[in-house]
Amino acid sequence: MTRYITPAAAMFKGASGNALTGEVYGEEGPPVLLLHGGGQTRHAWHKTGDLIARLGRTAYAVDQRGHGDSEWVEDGAYSFPDFAADARVLADTLAERSGVRPVAVGASLGGIAALLAEGGPQHPKTGGVFSALVLVDITPRVDLDGVAKVQGFMRAHAKEGFASIAEAADAVAAYLPHRPRPRSHEGLKKNLRLHPDGRWRWHWDPRFLDGRRRVGPGGGEIEQMLIEAAKRVTVPALLVRGASSELVKEEHAKEFIALVPHATYVDVNGARHMVAGDRNDQFADAIKSFLAGLPSSS
Repeated sequence: MTRYITPAAAMFKGASGNALTGEVYGEEGPPVLLLHGGGQTRHAWHKTGDLIARLGRTAYAVDQRGHGDSEWVEDGAYSFPDFAADARVLADTLAERSGVRPVAVGASLGGIAALLAEGGPQHPKTGGVFSALVLVDITPRVDLDGVAKVQGFMRAHAKEGFASIAEAADAVAAYLPHRPRPRSHEGLKKNLRLHPDGRWRWHWDPRFLDGRRRVGPGGGEIEQMLIEAAKRVTVPALLVRGASSELVKEEHAKEFIALVPHATYVDVNGARHMVAGDRNDQFADAIKSFLAGLPSSS
C-alpha cells in the first residue's frame, strides 16, 4: 500500500478578505500553488501534492472560494475575475513566505483563475504573478457542448442532494463510466456535506453556478479576456490536455500554443477532462518533467 505524505492544515485570505482553507505538502523548497476545478476541493490534489513534496518542493492545495471548507462569500461573487483575484493574493502570500514566486498548477476553473491572474488586466509590468504556469485541460476557447455536459452534472443534484453517499457514488459512476469505481466512498465523502435535513450535498456554494463563467464560442467578454491574458504570458507554461477531453479539443490546444508559443503541450492518453483523476500516472510524468526543467529558484 502506498504511504502518502500527511499534509499540514493552513489558512489563507482571499482578495475579499474571505477565508480560504488549504493543506501544505512538504516543508522546504520552492512553492507550488494547486488550484482545483469547479465543484472540486483541495482533496483532488492529494496525489499531486505528495508527488511535488517528494520532488523537493512545497505544494499548497487550497479550496477556492465557495468550495470545500473555504468561506462562502456573502455577495455570491463567483465570477472568473473573482477567482483570479484570490489566486493573485495567494501568489503574493506564498512569495512573501518563501521569497520565491510560486508555480501555479490549475485545473479547469483553477487554470482559468491562474491564467487571468498571470496575464489579466492587472498583469504586472515586470516579472509575473507566478514563476511558471500549468494549465490542466483548459484553454481560452473550449467546446460549449462539453461545458454544458459538465455543468449539467453539477446542477443535477445541486439543490436536492443525495439520500446517501452511495447514491452520490452511483451518480458519479454514471457520469464517469470510463473510470473504475473506487473500493471506498471515503474520497467522495470529502466532496460532500451532510445537511441538517439528512441529505448529502456537494461541498460548494450552489450560487457558484450563477456566476459569469461562460467560455467558448459566443463567450464574448470572458473569452476575449482569456485570449488577451494568454498573449501576455511570458513565464514558462505547460498545457496538459486529456486526449479524450469533452472540453479541450486538439484545435483548442493548438490555438493556445499559437497564443503562447513558448508553452509546452502534453496529451494524456485515456484521460477526459478530469486528467489527474483519470490517468494520474501520465499526469504525474508531465508535471515531473516540467518542474525538472525550471530554474532551481522557480
